[in-house]
Amino acid sequence: MAGGTVRLAVVGGGVTGLAAALRLRELLGPSAAITVFEQAAGPGGKLRTGELAGLVAERGAESFLVRSPDGSGDSAALALARRVGLGDDLVHPRPLPAALWLDGRLHRIPPGTLLGVPGDLSALAGVARPGGDDRDTGRPLLGPAADVTVGDLVRRRFGGEVVDRLVDPMLGGVYAGQADSLSLAATMPGLAAACRTRTTLVAAVRAAQAAAPRPAGTPVFASLKGGLGRLVTAVAAASGAQVRTGRPVRELARAGTGWRLLVGSTRDAEAVTADGVVLAVPARPAARLLRGVEPAAAAAVGRLDYASVALVTLALPPETPLPDLSGFLVPATQGTLIKAATFLTRKWAHLAGDGGPVLVRASVGRYRETGALRLADAELARRVHAELARILDGLPAPLATHVQRWGGALPQYPPGHPDRVAAARAALPGTLGLAGAAYDGVGIPACVTSGQAAAWQVATALGESGS
Repeated sequence: MAGGTVRLAVVGGGVTGLAAALRLRELLGPSAAITVFEQAAGPGGKLRTGELAGLVAERGAESFLVRSPDGSGDSAALALARRVGLGDDLVHPRPLPAALWLDGRLHRIPPGTLLGVPGDLSALAGVARPGGDDRDTGRPLLGPAADVTVGDLVRRRFGGEVVDRLVDPMLGGVYAGQADSLSLAATMPGLAAACRTRTTLVAAVRAAQAAAPRPAGTPVFASLKGGLGRLVTAVAAASGAQVRTGRPVRELARAGTGWRLLVGSTRDAEAVTADGVVLAVPARPAARLLRGVEPAAAAAVGRLDYASVALVTLALPPETPLPDLSGFLVPATQGTLIKAATFLTRKWAHLAGDGGPVLVRASVGRYRETGALRLADAELARRVHAELARILDGLPAPLATHVQRWGGALPQYPPGHPDRVAAARAALPGTLGLAGAAYDGVGIPACVTSGQAAAWQVATALGESGS
């Protein structure tokens, strides 16, 4: 400390880091000196709002979940939006169904699933034929500390078609990954917990759903008028932190009871000291910073791999007809570039102005399938438009297009991920917190929760040390 001032450094200015900065302010008060270091030209990470053909168009995350994971109340993202004065600007999507593109047709996604894992096999008609063996053996599906891939569990119990045609596209829409490589405990912790006590998968799905109820009529998702970029601005302002953009953190080392950070490029590097640090950056840069602090933790963090995606948004003429859907998902087995599409102006009433253009956004890129992402923007947009035209039985030429690429955007959680994260955190001193999608889940609420938890850890450790 200098003159009694507690100094905090947050490395990473995405929503995780900004949520951590705000929570540090709430915990440590107005006198704390909080600095957020962000490598990019602006804060926000994957919350980025732009414009296309005169309409607000998200370049990254489009919305956030309204309910907490256990269904008991507001999600961390919703609570954060309200806390920074944006409660009156919340908007919700229209209650439209979504579909799967299968065998040349759009099929509505069956109701009552957990990320595609069904609790009622009779609801899958026309989408997938159940197989496998879900007989009750009298033993829980998972042991107390066991973890498996989602695909392994569902294939054994419900058969390959349920995985390939329903679960895989649902997981692909969220993680750009495959069910056969993603951890059940990391991607669906509620279902994993139910599998430790239930003896059939149907029973486990139903138990997980009952443990996290959603009141009838409650919207699932929310966004903000004017775009989610407003959340970034509001949280940064409320935190009172100094946000320094274009300033990568290149080194992290212990300095007495605190920390020394080397910030900036090699030509204008500066040394910064802090009493506590929150690392809110992806796994690989976090691992590089941790190598000199705790090599074992660095190795555990650095194992995590990522998928890259591109988001292609088309502004179409106002008269463009679209199905009465919010959008659709495409299983990898169907051979398309597109893995998901959202009919933005149909889904979000606040975007659909009178006589304005129609916005459709498609997501391209699956884990370890990067060929399409090497296409130039114009060619990628052309191919996406052609696929949409085929799926929707015709589509007029776009008025405008935008391609947003997110390299290494989505973490891929292998089995055992939660235990590795817990071990890495346990190996670090309390004044160094790890936060973000690399550890605690994708999606805005998970990132906000992760940042807030890391802030609480650091603030608590500083209090215990008398800093």
